[in-house]
Amino acid sequence: QSLQCYECTAGLGNICITSTITCQTGQQCYSGVGKAAGFIPLSMKGCLLEKDCNQTSEVTFPAGSNSTIYKMTKTCCSTDLCNSAPSLPHLHTLSLLLFSLMSVFIAKVLV
Repeated sequence: QSLQCYECTAGLGNICITSTITCQTGQQCYSGVGKAAGFIPLSMKGCLLEKDCNQTSEVTFPAGSNSTIYKMTKTCCSTDLCNSAPSLPHLHTLSLLLFSLMSVFIAKVLV
């Protein structure tokens, strides 16, 4: 029987819009956490080859340059849906964060 995992190609902090995916042989579920520009929290979920599990990778642009776009640490697990989706309370946190950022932005524009 194939492993079922949550998949999210790009999320902000703990907020990822997920679907389910069936992994291929030799893959495990993973949850990835990282930071873009050194401070913007990112997250990803999906299936990953076992050999790539529990590693941190850097994404650069252009490829091969010294300009790191983000770093991502992918941690694996091997039971169905073990890379669980975030719970609803995180949505409240994201809304509060967005409201706060917009308030600061508007205050800067008006002053």
